[in-house]
Amino acid sequence: MAVPKRRQSNARTGTRRAHDALKPKQYTYCPQCATAVMPHVVCPKCGFYMGRKVDEPVKKKKKAAGKT
Repeated sequence: MAVPKRRQSNARTGTRRAHDALKPKQYTYCPQCATAVMPHVVCPKCGFYMGRKVDEPVKKKKKAAGKT
């Protein structure tokens, strides 16, 4: 099995790992309701995609007060 003859320097290791950092998610804004939405995804708030209504928005269920 091949074994390295010399230890890799910190600069060489860092150069190799320069592209491994996580990038922040890129959001677009819905033109109908201005909600931040991932690209190529139906808006969860208003149900619009590419200028037309394709889905009904998801309604959140209210929790019953006082029940455990």
